[in-house]
This record gives sequence, C-alpha cells and structure tokens, in this order.
Amino acid sequence: MTYYQMFIDGTYVDARDGRRFDTQNPFTGQVWAEVARASAEDVDLAVQAADRAFRVGPWAEATATQRGALLRKVGDLITRDADRLAALEVRDNGKLLAEMSAQVRYIPQWFYYFAGLADKIEGSVIPLDKKGYFNYTRREPLGVVAAITPWNSPLLLLAWKIAPALAAGCTVVIKPSEFTSASTVELAGLFAEAGFPKGVVNVVTGFGAEVGAPLVNHSLVKKVTFTGSDSTGRVINQQCAAQFKHVSLELGGKSPNIVFSDANLDDAINGAVSGIFAATGQTCIAGSRLLLQEDIHDIFVEKLVDLAKTAELGDPMFGGTQVGPVTTPVQYDKVLSYIKIAQDEGAELKLGGKPAVAAGRWFVEPTIFAGVTPKMRIAREEVFGPVLSILKFRDEEEAVAIANDSCYGLGAGVWTGDIGRAFRMSERIQAGTVWVNTYRAVSFMSPFGGYKDSGFGRENGKVAIESYLQTKSVWINTGVPTGNPFTIR
Repeated sequence: MTYYQMFIDGTYVDARDGRRFDTQNPFTGQVWAEVARASAEDVDLAVQAADRAFRVGPWAEATATQRGALLRKVGDLITRDADRLAALEVRDNGKLLAEMSAQVRYIPQWFYYFAGLADKIEGSVIPLDKKGYFNYTRREPLGVVAAITPWNSPLLLLAWKIAPALAAGCTVVIKPSEFTSASTVELAGLFAEAGFPKGVVNVVTGFGAEVGAPLVNHSLVKKVTFTGSDSTGRVINQQCAAQFKHVSLELGGKSPNIVFSDANLDDAINGAVSGIFAATGQTCIAGSRLLLQEDIHDIFVEKLVDLAKTAELGDPMFGGTQVGPVTTPVQYDKVLSYIKIAQDEGAELKLGGKPAVAAGRWFVEPTIFAGVTPKMRIAREEVFGPVLSILKFRDEEEAVAIANDSCYGLGAGVWTGDIGRAFRMSERIQAGTVWVNTYRAVSFMSPFGGYKDSGFGRENGKVAIESYLQTKSVWINTGVPTGNPFTIR
C-alpha cells in the first residue's frame, strides 16, 4: 500500500509519533493509501522551518526576479507530471479524469502568471506637502502563510493560494484535506526539484483539530488562506481576528443560474447541467438554484430532465463517464439527507432522488426538484452534490430579489439575448462572479471570491498578490532641523 509522508524543511518525514491514517478511493470505497497523521508538534516544526526560510538564507536573500524563475520551473515540472498528478487526484477524490487532467494541465499558468508579477511589485514615491523630507513606500511580504485547502479540487485551489504567496516572497505551510492529501504531498517534491530552498514550502497532513487548529493559531503564522465550508471559515476568521492575523476566505455558495425567455435555450440547458452535475455538484460555484422565467419553465424543465437522464455514471477514470461519485461517505449521507428534506418540504421530484447503487460506492443519481420556493431549505442551504432546485420568476425584479435572497454570494449565471439586461443583472446581483451566457469559467487573470457568507478576499489576477503584502512607509530627513521635540513634524 502506498504511504504518503509529510514534507517539512525540504524533506519527506513521518509524523513525530509515527501515526498514520487511511485514505479511500471514492469509486470503490477501498483504502488505497496511508498518510502521515500530524500533531501540533509536527505543525510547529513546519512553521518554524517556514519562518527560518523567510528570515534567513537563500529565500530571504533572493531577488524578486529569482523568485519568479523558480516559480516558472515549478510550472514546467507540473506540466511534465500532469498525467501522474491528475490520476492521483481521481483516485483520491473521485472526480472525472477528464476534468482533473484539464485542471492539472492548466495549473502551470498560475505559476507562470505570478512568476511574471513577482518583480513587478512596486512601491511609490510620495509627493509630500512638507519640504526637506523624502518619503517612499515599500511592499513587503507578510511572512509565513498557512494555506488550507478542500477536497474537491486540491491542486487547482492550492495553486490559487501559493503561487501569489510565493511570488510575494512569503513562505507557506499547506494543510490539505484529510480526504485528499496525496496529490499535494507529491506536488511538494516538485518544489524541491525546482530548486526552492528548504522550508519555503511545507506540507502537514491530518485532521482539523490536530493540524488545522494549531496551524491557524500558531504565533508565527501571519496569514491564513482557507477554502472550505462557511462554518469552518467562521471559526478560522474568529481565531485570526483574536490574533490580528491576515485572512482570506473562500467559502460556500448557493449560486443562482438565471434563464430568461429570450435566451438561447439549448445553450442555457447545457449551462444548467454544467452548473450542477459537472464535478458531481461538488463545487462551491455550483449553480444549484436554477431560476426560470415563467413562460419557458415547463418546456425548459422537460428538456433539462431529458438531457440529465443521459448522464453516464461510473468509473471516473473512464473517458465516457460524465458523473462520478461523491468524494466522502459523510458527504454522501449529507446529499441523501437533503433529498429527503426537499421531499418532506413538498418539492416536486423530477429526476433521480436515490443512490445509484450500480455505478459504484458513493454515487447519487443526478437529482432535479421543481416547485421549489425561496424559503425551502433546499433553496437556501448548500448541498454540495448533484441536486438541483428549480424556482420560477416573472421578471427582472423578481429574479434579482430571489437571486439575492441568500446568505451566500459566490457566483451567478445569467442567460439572455438582451445585452442591456446582461449589464443590468450583472450590476445588481450580489456575487463575486457573474457569468453571462456561460458558466464555470475561471482564469488565473480574473479575480475570484465571494460576497456575504461566501467569504472575503480575492484569489487570481493582480489583486491576489496584494493580500500577501504589507506596505511600509519610509521617511528620510534631507536636512531639516530637528526643532521642537514635542510637536509633530
């Protein structure tokens, strides 16, 4: 059986107490690997290593251009190993090989992009209102960053965090999900191969209480970047606030996918399927609320159900599979519980609603509910699975009201043939990303993040690197007499 160690201070190591835990293949339900189970002692070793690397040695002395060169090397190595890393992701989280391969092959672009930004970090010379002084600003890295990642897209979401952090000059300690640690552990070795100094990139594996909590609360950690549930994000935010740490949170979503009667319905139907059944609905931007204008509701639902019925469930390693398993048994039970909640609330089951026993271990049939009202739990709470809620609306005003009637605000879709409506809806919807006549498009160039309970801070794009920097103001007296020491200069 494969065994994955941690990566601390440039070396693969066991947990100090020797403990391990199992990781399962979601398609078969079988244990396929063991992973080192870290404790607070291991976390401290990793953070201490990251802090040393930040303060002294080759990383601390490297120029921004040298940091960029190292990031480009990592991008090249990921490209070289893309097939291997994608296969690990599939085995560990059960998502489709086609999707994981596309993600891993795209990941190098994050390292290339932020490699280019590394030596574009500039301060300013301030045109002061006072004579005899020279004032300028420096943009300096925060220090040790704790990066905590989820199980649904481990490497992609990790790249969103560590590429800008390393470009800024920070060092990182990564805590992957206990359900999907393998690919992150494997990735760590590529940083060493690329020539990154010891301690710049570290990985500690294990569980939230034993690893996540001591990492977030470690006094040498200056920033926490977290992607995951809003409940965990709320706890992390409180802990960081108590210690005045920087924090960025990308949390849950209940994204509205809004279809107007003037839209291209075939495109919109494909967009609705992509929004909820791609990735088995296990994505924070899932279009789990489908809002349909009244006059197209019935025909749209009919065609949507017909298309969703054709989805192929099965082995995620097989190229013809379109819907894979739910990643964890806990999440599998949660999805099924929400299907029962929807039925108890009176939603009309149009498709699915049961385990897909023949497909594999933790499979749920693509499920569609119509007749959903905005106050139902199925329309308000994040399911994180292949379950779609359909709601009706009359006009733009009602569509906006329903879309914004949520504690979440991560993503939204608008399908329309009216360019004016596209601009109006994009302006009025309270979400960090609005897609018009498409869905689930992301780029290393475009900021991504949430409104409201979907978190704060932005990943990707130029703005991302700002959250790993702090500004220092430097004043130089060019010859002004000191004067009265009891007055402000």
